[in-house]
Amino acid sequence: MGEFLESSITKTAVRKLAAPIADLSAFNTIIDGVVSGNPWACTVYLVGSTTYNPVTTSKEAYTARIAYQDGDAKTVGTVSAKAPTTAGFNAAITAITADTALQTAIGGTPSHNPADDTYSLTLKCHDANGEVYTVSFSKDRVTIASYTDDAIRTKIETWADGVPALA
Repeated sequence: MGEFLESSITKTAVRKLAAPIADLSAFNTIIDGVVSGNPWACTVYLVGSTTYNPVTTSKEAYTARIAYQDGDAKTVGTVSAKAPTTAGFNAAITAITADTALQTAIGGTPSHNPADDTYSLTLKCHDANGEVYTVSFSKDRVTIASYTDDAIRTKIETWADGVPALA
């Protein structure tokens, strides 16, 4: 009978943030800085005949939570909307808070508190050593996954130490 033999060992490392990332603007600033600035010195790579950028977004999700409050500021209902882009996220907030039929059905006035929102984004990176790994960001943590070389974690950890929102 055949056996499964270990062929590689990949690692995952998580940094729990001391405080959640303040808002979507701060979140996007961090992501944009990585994608445009390439602080981890990732490299262009080729798979088959397709060339990939050093850092690419592999998945993202943004969820808005709208609370409905009665005249006494008591929450009487909530609505959540998940969108695949920041544009969709912002459009959903606008549409939900303007929906008078929904306000009537729930029986309250909509109130969007950005502190209740969640968002996440995963970047795919190609290291100069040939490894492809991911770095996932959410409001309260950063996760490095699918790497084997500890130098990758060290490089990202050093970078994150210099980003106040990622303390």
